Amino acid sequence: MNEPCTGSIVIVDDNPNNLQVLGSMLQLEGYKVRPALNGELALQAIAASPPDLVLLDIRMPGMDGYETCRHLKAQAETAGIPVIFISALNESEDKLTAFDAGAVDFVSKPFQAAEVLARVRVQLQLHRMQQHLESLVTERTAELRVTCESLESSRAQYRRMLEQTIQVIALTIEKRDPYTAGHQVRVSQLATAIAGQMNFDAEKLDGLRLGGMIHDIGKIHLPAEILSRPGKLSEVEFALVKTHSKVGSEIIADVEFPWPVAQMILQHHERLDGSGYPNGQRGDAILLESRILAVADVVEAMASHRPYRPALGIDKALEEIRQGRGRLYDADVVDVCLDLFNEGYQLPASLVS
Repeated sequence: MNEPCTGSIVIVDDNPNNLQVLGSMLQLEGYKVRPALNGELALQAIAASPPDLVLLDIRMPGMDGYETCRHLKAQAETAGIPVIFISALNESEDKLTAFDAGAVDFVSKPFQAAEVLARVRVQLQLHRMQQHLESLVTERTAELRVTCESLESSRAQYRRMLEQTIQVIALTIEKRDPYTAGHQVRVSQLATAIAGQMNFDAEKLDGLRLGGMIHDIGKIHLPAEILSRPGKLSEVEFALVKTHSKVGSEIIADVEFPWPVAQMILQHHERLDGSGYPNGQRGDAILLESRILAVADVVEAMASHRPYRPALGIDKALEEIRQGRGRLYDADVVDVCLDLFNEGYQLPASLVS
């Protein structure tokens, strides 16, 4: 039996008929609904009593939906509220502008009731999961800070608790994306093996191992259907996927790791020639740990099955980093990785074609 739907939703649309249809549909499912006929009224209502989710039209007199969303995201009190656009505008540019403004999803008009209800349910679940995750990280971080300040001898306990928190984060991501379950752990293992051959000390190895375990944490921000959809992503969808490294670094930016984990996450898709993302950084401006993660990530991803393609095999994966050696990928890291596989290092057999 399905759990009852709970949560408060603000619907913003200048068409009273749309407000009536959406409101009635959501109320029948058990949601508390508040309508607003324009962006200004919506902002006032949301400021007075923040909802759990906002359904937002784009074309409205005065303040349009994009501007309304930007106002919400600019205020600390409302920045975390998920926004779903529901609009007759359905060009790629419209959707990309919506996601740039801070939306988590986009539904085209005329909409299907079942689709709207499904997307609302998913986004509310993800929002609650993220709130729980943030609360857990904040709670654990506070506990760790007190512990470390009070007793240096509790360092081992600090590390255990920190690793448990990271494991919870990694598990949360993989629950949303079962097609790549285990990807982060396998990347972490390969990256640590490479770094071990590059004479990283035990402390730096620990940091790289744990950073690798959550390098894709930003994918918690992406719609689940994009992560699991077979076939090629659209330009808009791929642009959204590319935000995950920046989003991931922002999620853990305030967690006081003893290693540059946020920077590892931010830069793991950067490339030596500046062709990577999100910032197009080059050469030594990219953290060494990130350069190692980049190689491990490419090898594991190419050798593994994805919804949009079968596994390409370890030979093609190694050929990719060989071809990009010194141009896309750090030459020393590539050499060590190739040596590891020449000496018998293996990814799990089920992942290799």
